[in-house]
Amino acid sequence: MSETKLQKLYKQQRQSPWLDNLRRGYITSGELKQRVEQGIRGITSNPTIFAKAIEGGADYDEQFGSLIGQKTPVEDAYWSMVIDDILHALDILRPVHDDSGGEDGFVSIEVAPAIARHTDTTIASARELHERINRPNLYVKIPATAEGIPAIRQMVSEGRNINITLIFSLDRYDEVIEAYLSGLEAYDGDLSKVRSVASFFVSRVDTEVDRRLEAIGTDEALALRGQAAVAQAKLAYQLFRQRFQGGRWQELEARGANLQRPLWASTSTKNPEYSDLLYVETLIGPDTVNTMPEQTIEAFEDHGTIARTVDEGIHVAEGVFESLERVGVDMDDVGRVLEEEGVASFSKSFDELISALERKSAELSAS
Repeated sequence: MSETKLQKLYKQQRQSPWLDNLRRGYITSGELKQRVEQGIRGITSNPTIFAKAIEGGADYDEQFGSLIGQKTPVEDAYWSMVIDDILHALDILRPVHDDSGGEDGFVSIEVAPAIARHTDTTIASARELHERINRPNLYVKIPATAEGIPAIRQMVSEGRNINITLIFSLDRYDEVIEAYLSGLEAYDGDLSKVRSVASFFVSRVDTEVDRRLEAIGTDEALALRGQAAVAQAKLAYQLFRQRFQGGRWQELEARGANLQRPLWASTSTKNPEYSDLLYVETLIGPDTVNTMPEQTIEAFEDHGTIARTVDEGIHVAEGVFESLERVGVDMDDVGRVLEEEGVASFSKSFDELISALERKSAELSAS
């Protein structure tokens, strides 16, 4: 069987392609196993993904009915259903985890979005998910809010694998790296067992920046559309390379520490005027992950180009940032707005799903 582009992407460029979706039908139909055979090396999920999965069909009805019949509270039933999917996905990805020496084969589950602004609750929730699921290839996702940063450090200092999500700015990314490094320094166990990825969201940056550029409306501003997200991600990769070198990192590396790989998230193209692979082909390079929805994976297999691009045109990326500042786009404010929107969006999906499950529970109880 000839190699897929996903397999070549990892073999030639050391970038791991992950799937940005999980639903029960993938597991029961064998589709997830097939995607792993075709080169998918990990899975990310979030509250919006699970809301779509659970509301989108009858896959969960039998289990939900059984849980409600046992008088399980609705929110507990939600977590039981989600963890069931995660456990099955972890089994399917376990061979990838073992074959890669623990680098890949991860499945991510996120703490409840309502606690994104509460450090202590996030710590307790992340710890509980790790202990309840207790698999070496589990990532618990913690949002990179100001309140999430100390939780990230705490989890790493306990030797727990963490996927840091909702990173929208270079300053916040720098704080995430610091939390990882200081967490490793505080951990007195085997550093080689601790893994982390930092999920830098890409396409949403262009959506927000383009909106601002169109509001400014000058020729110079309009000429910058569709450039901010890739420029910022390329600068993030430079920051990654800078922070993971020198004496401090060498000491940790000597103790067995692993790089915290940048993960490019939100990589489906939102604007139909842009290439459907804008956020894939421009960010290929070693020690990175790109998590893609199915449509983007299919597009990549069909017409994607594999070449190292993530550290190309750094001076151009710096120029884009200077131009954005000159026309009046405040990238720090863009990051703040997107972080708030990201937290709110996941919270809304979660709340709407719980409400829908409560209605379904009432119907089941009445029948």
